[in-house]
Amino acid sequence: MKARCAAPWLLTAALAGWAAQAQPDTRRSGLVTMSPATQALQRDDSQNPAFLWLQSGRQRFEADCARCHTGDSLRGAATRYPAWDTALQQPLSLSARINQCQQRYVKAAPLAAESDDLLGLELVVAFASRGLPITPEPGAAMDAVRAQGRRLYTQRMGQLDLSCAQCHDTLPGRRLGGSVIPQGHPTGYPIYRLEWQALGSLKRRLRGCMTGVRAEPFAAHSAELTALESYLMQRAAGMLLETPAVRP
Repeated sequence: MKARCAAPWLLTAALAGWAAQAQPDTRRSGLVTMSPATQALQRDDSQNPAFLWLQSGRQRFEADCARCHTGDSLRGAATRYPAWDTALQQPLSLSARINQCQQRYVKAAPLAAESDDLLGLELVVAFASRGLPITPEPGAAMDAVRAQGRRLYTQRMGQLDLSCAQCHDTLPGRRLGGSVIPQGHPTGYPIYRLEWQALGSLKRRLRGCMTGVRAEPFAAHSAELTALESYLMQRAAGMLLETPAVRP
């Protein structure tokens, strides 16, 4: 009795799956491009400057958020943002979600962009997911947002006529102004930058890059920045969160 061969389509799918698994993941956190001193600063929680914001963020969390959330309930939350808000019919970044809670449940005014209070709370939520893989929210609505973000990522802009992709996809590992160009994965936000001497969000970094190519930065809470953030998180899907990162 002759053995039956697997259906051709099934064999093709199996081979494709094997090939995908066999491909090495060449994505790297920006941490690997840092100097040994900066790497040590990030890895030592007792020396990482961002932990000052984490401490104050925890105090605010206990005062305003602990009535609804526990530390354990936050685990994994940051891995899926930006996420779609059904009530508002738009995507929300993690900081925007926190401000929605501020207004809906705390009955307080939204916290200012890049304020220590907002960054501290964002850090509390992100830190609860440290070591977990980035897992973007599925769905057609977010797919459309990420597609917009990808277009912005590859769009040339500013007087220097450069796109994000030209630096972070084509030139990572080379130097720009004395610094190594990273692949640009958002694995550690909010981050502490030595240049800022402060904690900052991914949106602040994106706006800084736009200023660097001499383009008019998008507004801090713009749909464009949220779309870019959404695409970058998809681009980094499966990579581990390392919040809070330290960068030059």
